[in-house]
Amino acid sequence: MFYFLLFTGCRRSEALALSWRDVDLASGYASINRSMHQLRDGRIVFRQPKTPRSRRLMSLPPSCTQVLGQHKQTLETIRRTLGRKVVEDDLVFSQADGSPYLPDTITHAWIKVIRRLGLRGVRLHDARHTHATLMLKANVHPEVVQHRLGHSSITTTIDTYSHMVPEVEKMAALKFDEGLK
Repeated sequence: MFYFLLFTGCRRSEALALSWRDVDLASGYASINRSMHQLRDGRIVFRQPKTPRSRRLMSLPPSCTQVLGQHKQTLETIRRTLGRKVVEDDLVFSQADGSPYLPDTITHAWIKVIRRLGLRGVRLHDARHTHATLMLKANVHPEVVQHRLGHSSITTTIDTYSHMVPEVEKMAALKFDEGLK
């Protein structure tokens, strides 16, 4: 799941709500159309994503598609031992028996990994920020970044990642200069 979050920029709630019906491994797309939340009483609910623009079809990097394919094969092996199989409505990121992970369980697992790596203060949501920052550094158009993140407006994307603008602008100037030679 951590790989998926870093390579797509999805929100934790969106990834937890993703079913195999939403993923087209052959074409390399994922349809983000709902989010998962835990209520105060412990119940899990599925809702519309954060904003209307959060409903989106996103391209998956080939490496992410490959990792998801391997993940699905692993799930199929595990489920076979439990006497069931993976079906379209199953959650992509679920426990061995198909039940959903609680959002906090994912966050705590992230914290354990970060601590094991000797890092401090790296939040799960920072995978989303890293995705956006790397895309902007690679000169991906801000509107594409906006779409991938599901931001309601380009203003949200620019305001959140404005610290990247000077670096991206400098790279653009260098590329322009190279183009004139």
